[in-house]
Amino acid sequence: MRSPISKCTVLQPRTLKEAVGMLGAAGSDPLTPIAGGTDLFVVLNAGTFKRRRFLDLWGLDELRGIRKTKDALVLGGLTTFTEIRRSPIVGRLLPVLAQAAGVVGGIQIQNRGTLAGNVANGSPAGDSLPVLAVAEAQVVLAGPRGERRVPFTSFYTGYRKSVMAADELIARFEIPFSRMKFWFRKVGTRQAQAISKVVIAAGLRLGTGKKVEEARIAVGSVAPTVVRLPKTEALLRGRKLDAALIAAARASASAEVSPIDDIRSTAEYRRKVVGNLVAQWLGG
Repeated sequence: MRSPISKCTVLQPRTLKEAVGMLGAAGSDPLTPIAGGTDLFVVLNAGTFKRRRFLDLWGLDELRGIRKTKDALVLGGLTTFTEIRRSPIVGRLLPVLAQAAGVVGGIQIQNRGTLAGNVANGSPAGDSLPVLAVAEAQVVLAGPRGERRVPFTSFYTGYRKSVMAADELIARFEIPFSRMKFWFRKVGTRQAQAISKVVIAAGLRLGTGKKVEEARIAVGSVAPTVVRLPKTEALLRGRKLDAALIAAARASASAEVSPIDDIRSTAEYRRKVVGNLVAQWLGG
């Protein structure tokens, strides 16, 4: 490991309140939260991460647990992808999230990686992010001023940047129940243990005569952050789902994203795949 671990300081709070207090008191020598460590240890190993003070959240049971409330599925920030994949509650209420959890890295990553870590890391290729976006999750942030809720679709402000303050932590996610049927696909070199070239989640609710009553589409790896496709969603709403509409949605989705060329893929390939995936989701 290229980073000198012997020079690192790790604080271990006993409660969420204590953790938030430590973050607030860090001042000009900030603390970096760490839980599963699956993202952080990559940059530590590469020697590219300069901070040397860490806040170990792994022991905070307040940030764990999967439960159902009257109107939402609630997942603690430290919920691992293995827990999501195995949860009967998630399997019943939001199986698309369990599907996404099953392609996050390998088994070792799923055992340690947390939902809050995936979100806080902010990679636009994060496999859970399109699901949270399309399910319109609320991110519950805990800080010295108490809790606040942020719609997931408003959480990111840019590449790996968010509205979360330096003295806040992701406490949990609240995902409202929906009558939509959700769908997920990941396109990469492999289905797991590979970074997504395109990752997509979508939701559809049809009415009488196959009329689209509601449609949502979220895509990752095509922009600095995960993005919804509002123009394509609007195109679908209120129209009968037929071959002509599917063709129009394919073209609209391809035109709506603005990907880049990078080491994993080309912009042209990503645009075409997004259109094809939208058509596949709609039955075309």
